[in-house]
Amino acid sequence: MSGRGDSEISETGEEQHAESAQDVEEVEDLEDPDDPEYVARRARWTAAGSGALLALAGLAAAVLRVTGSAPVLVPAAYAFGAGFCAFAAFLGSRGRTRRALWVLVAGVMVMAFGDQFD
Repeated sequence: MSGRGDSEISETGEEQHAESAQDVEEVEDLEDPDDPEYVARRARWTAAGSGALLALAGLAAAVLRVTGSAPVLVPAAYAFGAGFCAFAAFLGSRGRTRRALWVLVAGVMVMAFGDQFD
């Protein structure tokens, strides 16, 4: 026996369903996709995350190209492009998402241009 009285136990489970519906509504209120703050937060996380990911990829490519027989310009272009992407991640984390996007594009273009010399 659980020690609860019969009045506390719901045979249909309506009370539990009502509580879970309220919990879902509270979570939906916190993360409203139309809320400008939520959209801005998601844009900052996207810009910072993609900038960091591309910076790591460019840095890894620069290290791999240094150990190979590529000309010096190729790993330098990858490293320089990775620096651009890291700066874009910084801008994105500070809320400058439009500028971060353009700097990110420039960084990827520098890496792609440097890859043409291989």
